[in-house]
Amino acid sequence: QVQLVESGGGLVQPGGSLRLTCAASGSIPSSYAMGWYRQAPGKQRELVAAIFSSSGTNYADSVKGRFTISRDNAKNTVYLQMNSLKPEDTSVYYCNRAAAGTWRYPWGQGTQVTVSS
Repeated sequence: QVQLVESGGGLVQPGGSLRLTCAASGSIPSSYAMGWYRQAPGKQRELVAAIFSSSGTNYADSVKGRFTISRDNAKNTVYLQMNSLKPEDTSVYYCNRAAAGTWRYPWGQGTQVTVSS
């Protein structure tokens, strides 16, 4: 069973940057769309960025132009570069499959991102 481990979160000031990493313990088929999700306290988990087998990407409007998702299929790793961070980006960030209607890997522990001055 593949396990997903997210890392790279932390405390950053507004306007700052972070790079998140999602490392899989096993092979993730390159055909799988992968995504980064976030969940703030009291809110539902939301998909903020997705990357497809074609390397095409899609972003939630709230992060478009600030976040960039990428993947390294050889390393079974997905990245999220976050720039121009805002306090409203504060959440726990998770990675998982992104395609609607497909099964998900077991959720990892996530990585906390806190944007505050």
